[in-house]
This record gives sequence, C-alpha cells and structure tokens, in this order.
Amino acid sequence: MKSKSLAGGRIDHVAIAVHDLDAAISLYRDVFGFHLMAERVTRGQYSGMRSAELDAGGFSIVLLQSNAEDSQVSRYLSEYGPGVQHIAIEVDDVARASEALAKNGMKFSTSVIRGEGLVQIFTSRDANSGMMFEFISRVSGAQGFEQGNVQQLFEQLEESGAY
Repeated sequence: MKSKSLAGGRIDHVAIAVHDLDAAISLYRDVFGFHLMAERVTRGQYSGMRSAELDAGGFSIVLLQSNAEDSQVSRYLSEYGPGVQHIAIEVDDVARASEALAKNGMKFSTSVIRGEGLVQIFTSRDANSGMMFEFISRVSGAQGFEQGNVQQLFEQLEESGAY
C-alpha cells in the first residue's frame, strides 16, 4: 500500500550549521544581499548556541553556531559537518501533519511546540542523510521566530539527546 504524500506548503526556512557565525553572516548578508533580521543566543541546561536569521526573499535562512563544545550544534557538526541542519516546511495544521507522518512511521525529537505566533514540531534526524525536518504553522502571518519557541525547542532537543 502506497503512503499518501504529506500536503506541505512552501519551505519556510532552512537552518544551516556553521563553524563561524560572523563569517557566515558576512557571506549571506554582504555577498548574497540577504537582510539580517535577528541574532540571538540560546542557552539550555547543558549547552547553547548563537543564531542569525536572514530574509532570503520568500523564505528565511537561519545560521547556527555552537557556543559550547557539547552543544547540539557541536554534536551535529562533529557527526555531519557544516551544512543544512534542518528544513522547515510550512503546513496548515502541525498536529494533523504530525499525526499523518507518525502513521507513516515518522519518529519525532520534539512534541508540538506552541507559541503565540508559531506552532512547530521536529522529526528525528534521518541517519542516512543527517536531515531533520520541521513542520511549522505561522498563526496570523507571524514573521520570524519567537524566543520562547526557540528556547522550548532547544530544551526539548537537549532533554531527548537529539541534535
């Protein structure tokens, strides 16, 4: 029996793990001309990261750099090297999408994360490609990312040992 395709929308953002956030910002902003929208520092119980969000015209690029040897980003870089850490796909209903994916055998590294303007869930990382997928819904056209959602994500990944 063939599985039905998840009717996802457009790519919302691409997260890229980098060794040097400042150099990456310079490339994406100064060379490619993308607009730097926000920078943030996120800390978990054991580790942390620096990130930058850039508007790439129709979707966002989120650059991630570790700020601790044992952080999730460091673990990702050690295992897979720099590059696309996850792709976020916009869907109308995150809970319904996650239920459909779970029926198709998908495992998740987080539960549904609900913020004021964002609803998100993250799959477990595919061992073959290193990819993790995020399914995201933006409430009332919310832009960017909410610190509370980023913090919840970081803490859930840390708790589950995912990266």
